Amino acid sequence: MSRSKTGHKPHNIQKIGWLRAAVLGANDGILSTSSLIVGVAAASPGKSAILLAGFAGLAAGAMSMAAGEYVSVSSQSDTEQADLETEKQELKDNPKTGLDELTQIYVDRGLEHSLARNVATQLTAHDGLAAHARDELGISESIVPRPVQAALASAASFSIGATVPVAAALAAPASIVIAAVSASSLASLALLGALSAEAGGASKLKAAIRVTFWGALAMAVTAGIGKVFGTVV
Repeated sequence: MSRSKTGHKPHNIQKIGWLRAAVLGANDGILSTSSLIVGVAAASPGKSAILLAGFAGLAAGAMSMAAGEYVSVSSQSDTEQADLETEKQELKDNPKTGLDELTQIYVDRGLEHSLARNVATQLTAHDGLAAHARDELGISESIVPRPVQAALASAASFSIGATVPVAAALAAPASIVIAAVSASSLASLALLGALSAEAGGASKLKAAIRVTFWGALAMAVTAGIGKVFGTVV
């Protein structure tokens, strides 16, 4: 069991950033691609059309995840930089107000006023902007937004997840594509839910049931739509 250099066991909350992104990407890859394949297969087209839908869903989904994550994280980064510039100017124009703000923050957290003032003074002398960024704005160096990294990670995790239903559709005969894709995807979703819960210290069974339920519902809905439109068309 890993521990930090100080001897303290790392908390699960430290994993929440990368864990959320990885699970979201892989889960979306499995679920959206399998639902697309099942929906198309339910409309009774040929095997080539089913595979085309699967590969198109994988490629489009990966690009969509990458673009969405890049834009989202870039917006977060721009907002944080703007807040830091504003705070920097405020500290330059009125340093006493900044010192009073830090002092009050530490008082609110339980320190006596004299000690809070002393802490605020020392932190301001060391790096006032960093202290305000961390304790007033909630911006930490350990969670600095990295748009490109986030985009690549999301695209990769989506692609890995989407490979499961695509591979099942590729391997299965056309007559059992829906069953093969549904079974492999639901099993993968359950495993992913359990693994993410294990990494986060949560209930594995609850996570597996939750993600499997929603996965089955999504595939059932798209299969119904494919069946209806396939019959109509």
